[in-house]
Amino acid sequence: MSIQDIIEGKKQWRAHVARVKALPPDYQIVYKEMQKYLFKVGPVSLSDGTLLPGIVDFFEEGVAAGKGVLELIGTDVAAFCDDLIKDSPTYADAYREPMSGNSGAAEG
Repeated sequence: MSIQDIIEGKKQWRAHVARVKALPPDYQIVYKEMQKYLFKVGPVSLSDGTLLPGIVDFFEEGVAAGKGVLELIGTDVAAFCDDLIKDSPTYADAYREPMSGNSGAAEG
């Protein structure tokens, strides 16, 4: 990764954060909770840079339609996030696979 890539990544992240800050306060709160949850769960697809901007796109459409954030996602933020990433491998899955294959090797 070159310095130019790092600079470009920071520019993109700042633009993303600016979009989030432009959302109504209730949307911002829910977005931050979703972001925390997704960072904790760790879907591998999070690093490709499309999931979080996609959520902001979805939220911007909801704002334009005059809907409240809970009308869009429901009251269970974690369940909504789980549905978003249900077919995506997580880092936990990636760590679990090698461990499950080596469980018999530890027993001697």
